Amino acid sequence: MTTNFVEELKWRGMLHDMMPGTEEQLSKEVTTAYVGIDPTADSLHIGHLCGIMMLRHFQRCGHKPMALVGGATGMIGDPSGKSQERNLLDEETLRHNQACIQRQLERFLDFTSDAPNRAELVNNYDWMKDFTFLDFAREVGKHITVNYMMAKDSVQKRLNGEARDGLSFTEFTYQLLQGYDFLHLYKEKGCKLQMGGSDQWGNITTGTELIRRTLGGEAYALTCPLITKADGGKFGKTESGNVWLDRRYTSPYKFLQFWLNVSDEDAKRYIKIFTSLNQEEVNDLIAQQDAAPHLRPLQKRLAEEVTVMVHSRQDYETALEASNILFGNATSEALRRLDEETLLSVFEGVPHFELGRDQLGSAWMDLLVEKAPVFPSKGEMRKMIQNGGFFVNKEKVTDLNQTLTSEQLLGGKYVIVQKGKKNYHLITIK
Repeated sequence: MTTNFVEELKWRGMLHDMMPGTEEQLSKEVTTAYVGIDPTADSLHIGHLCGIMMLRHFQRCGHKPMALVGGATGMIGDPSGKSQERNLLDEETLRHNQACIQRQLERFLDFTSDAPNRAELVNNYDWMKDFTFLDFAREVGKHITVNYMMAKDSVQKRLNGEARDGLSFTEFTYQLLQGYDFLHLYKEKGCKLQMGGSDQWGNITTGTELIRRTLGGEAYALTCPLITKADGGKFGKTESGNVWLDRRYTSPYKFLQFWLNVSDEDAKRYIKIFTSLNQEEVNDLIAQQDAAPHLRPLQKRLAEEVTVMVHSRQDYETALEASNILFGNATSEALRRLDEETLLSVFEGVPHFELGRDQLGSAWMDLLVEKAPVFPSKGEMRKMIQNGGFFVNKEKVTDLNQTLTSEQLLGGKYVIVQKGKKNYHLITIK
């Protein structure tokens, strides 16, 4: 018995709108649906996660998911809420980005089994690259009126001055291009449903209209809400920009921290949207959170589920151990187990000093007052050591004359010094 996909989305808060007949279509037969993904980077970020989770739930409910990499449309821009047109990509970059995106999607979707509903990745560049303008005007343009296109919210917003530069012809035709993708997949792959964020409703329904007018076919649209934070802020953005799924841009440690730090209110929504936990498990976690919010069971489970899904169990455990270095009672052994990337992620933002290798053998008392001024005076440092509040790499220092040695260097070049419980400094030995 397959789970009802629409019911699944409803309790998860992932259903914004759908065309009449969509639920009936899904209950009638195994259905193919696609979500479009912009390939302008070689990694997805967590802004893509809601669409990916829709495809994941879709496949788990017995249907066939497709991810469409918008190689052609990604080159020209989409008027639905973006303030600027996108940059042109060359084909080599496009193919590289596509391969990277597929590797990431394989962590969420089954592309490789022999199941009839295994996932598929397609790129609209493949069917658009040889499509001439004259052919497009004849086969697509004549079926959709300008009046129909003008009525779309996304177009109206641009025309009414919400964008400084108005609306280019390229962007105006975007809904026809996206509509043609749906028509192509309907004809070639039997795809009857397109899904996306609520800002895509206009583009998706242009596709269903094109299918109806050219082939007399029935196709459907379903959208999820745009994910925001409870305070109205943009989901997935931090001071350093997007939270990426690729560790080259966002380390597993920083990725974990993002989810651990969401508010209680957001955690209650995100646990439903970004994990595959069932309703009973989610309700149980919410009850635990309400009973003991200071223990943050929702944030902890959310962070675990998403980090394991995007990275791996090992990456999650390493990142969790790294968290304990700053916020828990981690040992010097735990500190020494960190790779350089994680170490620098953990101590990003703490005061940082650089010393030359000629300082090896110097007394800490001299170094931390004169060369790397962690302490304002030797008297204050002496007092801190005598009170048991000074640590090098998490080990308490009791000897006033202790020196900096090469054995203390983490990864051959770093030392973490700490005064009091939470006052860390990173020292790099060049």
